[in-house]
Amino acid sequence: MSTKDIHEQMKEIYGIEISAEMVSKMTDSIIPNIRKWQNRPLNPIYPFVFMDAIHYKVREDAQIKSKATYVVLGVDLDGFKDILEIWIGQNESSKFLLGVLNDFKNRGIKEVLIFSVDGLTGLKEAILATYPTSEVQRYIIHQLRNSFKYVGYKHLNEFSSDFKSLYKAINEEESLENLAELEEK
Repeated sequence: MSTKDIHEQMKEIYGIEISAEMVSKMTDSIIPNIRKWQNRPLNPIYPFVFMDAIHYKVREDAQIKSKATYVVLGVDLDGFKDILEIWIGQNESSKFLLGVLNDFKNRGIKEVLIFSVDGLTGLKEAILATYPTSEVQRYIIHQLRNSFKYVGYKHLNEFSSDFKSLYKAINEEESLENLAELEEK
């Protein structure tokens, strides 16, 4: 966002009139703190790290462009959540995330037990190239969405309801029975 855009947002949302110059001074004053946070040392071990992106459209240079905000959340050995990094990029790519993972190594992360990620092509390989002993787990919601694309719209609600019985089962045996019923249906 430009300083003029921020000025307009402040006026529109909060009813506050501040000049573009004031916005510029304010952002300039916090940039060193942001850089310090972005380069801070990280814990050597994280049992869980969640990596995902939020996609959105923005108007830039009189065009609508797709952007992705990457959010990486780590859970430390004491169970506390820590935002490890946030980046804004054009789109998700495993090559970009390989750079992120290498940056984490340089900032002190030696081991991650489990990465929980989406199904981005090449992401698992990027993780294992950087952290070869880590387990990589795909988000269940992405697996569910992938299953739903094979169901006709008029059957979607019924299938969704029946499908819940698979992952809400109390044990594997019950889940397999529910799967057999769903396949038969």
